[in-house]
Order: sequence, then structure tokens, then C-alpha cells
Amino acid sequence: MKKSTAVACGATALMLGLSGCGASFEGSGSKDAASAEQLAMHENDPWDMNIQVDEQKKSDVPLADGVYTGAAPAMAGKVSVTLLVDDNHITCLSTTQDGETQSVGGFEALRDGTFAAMIEAAQSADIDTISGATITTAGVKQATAVALSQAEASAAAQASSGN
Repeated sequence: MKKSTAVACGATALMLGLSGCGASFEGSGSKDAASAEQLAMHENDPWDMNIQVDEQKKSDVPLADGVYTGAAPAMAGKVSVTLLVDDNHITCLSTTQDGETQSVGGFEALRDGTFAAMIEAAQSADIDTISGATITTAGVKQATAVALSQAEASAAAQASSGN
């Protein structure tokens, strides 16, 4: 009788212990995967923005035509922004990263063209901060400002030389 009771108690404890191992968000994979899955099910996409780019808008400051690249530190590495200036209109040719974390706002906004569209819409480095990507956004702003300062310096040099 004692042996039967001990086996029954052991089996019950084993069943209760294993019942917490069923497939659920927290137990079915990595914590990051669970969080991403939960967000996808319950949250609007925080990086889904409708950015209106006016192809006729130009920069407010004089810029020399050319291709300019700026780099700046971001969350986990450097970001680079390459701009084409043509008749004082800024086109973002590329935004690249070195070390940003995949599936995080800054990485995705660099890869999907969100930052590029924001730069083109603003025609400056004055872009909105992306939620969840504050430090990366600051890096993109700084890299854009570096590239634009090169274009401004070239325009000033051309103006002073009479060209």
C-alpha cells in the first residue's frame, strides 16, 4: 500500500511538473522569438509610417551638386548615409549599418528605407525619431548632417571662388 501511494504521488508530481512545459509563448522558443510573436499578434507595427516625399521640395540651405557620405556612431556600431544633391534637392542613395541588432527598430528602418524616405521628405537631417530606435535615429541624423555639411562647404567654396 505504501509503495502504491508513493508511486501515485510521484506520478502526480511528475504530471504537474510537466504540465508547465506545454507550448506557450514563453516556453516554445527563445524569449526574443516569443516577444516578437506576441507583438505581431497584439501591436500595430511601430515602424509602419506613411512618409510623404515631395519630389519638388528642395533644401533650405545652398548645397553643391554631388554625392556625399557621412558616418556616425549608432546603437551597436556605425551608420552611414550617402546622399545625392542635384539642384539643391537631396536624394538618399543609401543608409547602411555596421553592427545594429536585427529585428530592432533601427536595423529595420535602415534596411527597409524608412530613414531614407524621412531624409528625402525633410530635405535635411531634421527627421523624426523612430520609437525603439532613438540612438540609431540620432546616428542617422548625425551622419546626414555630416554629409550635408560637406555639400554646404562645397557650395560656399564655389560661391567664394565665383563659380
